[in-house]
Amino acid sequence: MAVLTRERALTRGTEIALIDEFGETAWAALDARVNALVHALRGLGLKAGDTLAVVLGNRREWFEVALACAHGGFVYVPVNWHWVADELAYVFQDAQAAAVVVEPRYAEAVAVALRDPRGAGVRAVIAIGGAEKDALREEPRAASYEALIAAAPAHEPEDQAMGGPMFYTSGTTGRPKGVRGALAAARGVPPEMLQMMGASFTRFFPIPGRTLLCGPFYHSAQWAFSFLPLAAGSSVVMQHKFDAAGVLDLIDRCGVTNLHLVPTQMKRLLDLPADVKARFSGRSLAIAIHGAAPCPPAVKRGMIEWWGEKISEYYGSTEGSIISLITAPEWLAKGGSVGKPSEMVEVLVIGDDGRPVPPGTDGQLYFRNLSGADFVYHNDPEKTAAAHLAPGVFTTGDVGRIDADGYLWLSDRKIDMIISGGVNIYPAEIEGVLNAHPAVEDCAVIGVPDEEYGESVKAIVVAKPDAIPGAALAAELIAHCRVLLAGYKAPRSVDFIDAIPRSAAGKIQKKPLRDPYWRGAERRI
Repeated sequence: MAVLTRERALTRGTEIALIDEFGETAWAALDARVNALVHALRGLGLKAGDTLAVVLGNRREWFEVALACAHGGFVYVPVNWHWVADELAYVFQDAQAAAVVVEPRYAEAVAVALRDPRGAGVRAVIAIGGAEKDALREEPRAASYEALIAAAPAHEPEDQAMGGPMFYTSGTTGRPKGVRGALAAARGVPPEMLQMMGASFTRFFPIPGRTLLCGPFYHSAQWAFSFLPLAAGSSVVMQHKFDAAGVLDLIDRCGVTNLHLVPTQMKRLLDLPADVKARFSGRSLAIAIHGAAPCPPAVKRGMIEWWGEKISEYYGSTEGSIISLITAPEWLAKGGSVGKPSEMVEVLVIGDDGRPVPPGTDGQLYFRNLSGADFVYHNDPEKTAAAHLAPGVFTTGDVGRIDADGYLWLSDRKIDMIISGGVNIYPAEIEGVLNAHPAVEDCAVIGVPDEEYGESVKAIVVAKPDAIPGAALAAELIAHCRVLLAGYKAPRSVDFIDAIPRSAAGKIQKKPLRDPYWRGAERRI
């Protein structure tokens, strides 16, 4: 039996481990399928350290793949399912993906990406739900996921070794970069390490319990707050596309004990009709933890008034995991703080002169994981070096302070990044696409306040002399971006100006562009 499912398969074999829109899987069945999938992947020629790109929605097979990689020593790349074929082909090549796992919802874009020369290194395409007979019917590398599992033995694999995710996060200089943390870089580490990591989540919520996954599993926070509890013995019920009323129903109907939310989801919950909210009991729920983006105080307060002290907030990143945590009572007393740093994290607040600043003074935030964990950006030593003050000491690019009581506060963002709906968006990638349009002389992309998403993407454009600035050109530029980028990266609005402010070195000066839009706002990020 697989290490991470063995105990549950033996003692709770008929209990449900996973629930999605298509059905349920019990612990014993999950154990057998994970064993078979490890054998099947090895049968396709994958070896420990090889990489799979996974283009799946929130469904049970995603957890099977993650568990199989955790026992076979494979690295897996959770691919954003909104990406278009050009973005997919780039990641297939950059991650050196030996195999791709895909379902019908995303098979068309994957099929196009595989025909791109950058997809030539993919040796196997594992299709779920009949995609190998539809969008991938002309793809000679495609094989049925279920057929592979059915043909493989279900006994416990030998030489089990931990494998883990490499999340791609967009970069300040263009294309996304893979974050290779401890789980993706491990060699010879047993899968039990993941059990220990999952068990540590008891400081957040009950384990075993029942987790609700209602955000995309490709996001590092959604992965951490669902897969790690599963590894420690919790079951998971999942919703593929967030639906606020459906979340309330799932919590009550399935006995959910914990879930992860982003502020946009919290606002949509608050905006539900009064009669829908009145039907919600929430008796099973122990904690709703939120993060990934700054939360407007009115939204946070509204959720606390509705759900009570079950609301807790964390601050963290794909690179640095969870840095701090604040409970509802603490937040009410320290409104605006993101809590006290974890006992495993040292926070350094550094001034412009490169030296630590006194308590209560703003500076760039750097963090050191006291366990020694660190990360690198895949294929990008320069970006890795830029994110580190010293080995093991990294920054998220945020500016903030530590107060006299030891609480961490965020005040601004130093790196060029937009967080919209909890998703990181880097302007450089969008600016590169806009600058390729024949009507664009120069451009800059910034984040502006958005009531629902926190920030939205705005393009500031200098049109070429023969182009006519206005609504028609703005619509054309947005459509141009949507062809080459995932929809969430495309500007929601375009403003035209005469010149983009630049430094003597030619660097875009974003602050004077951002300031008019953020004037009067309660926050800067």
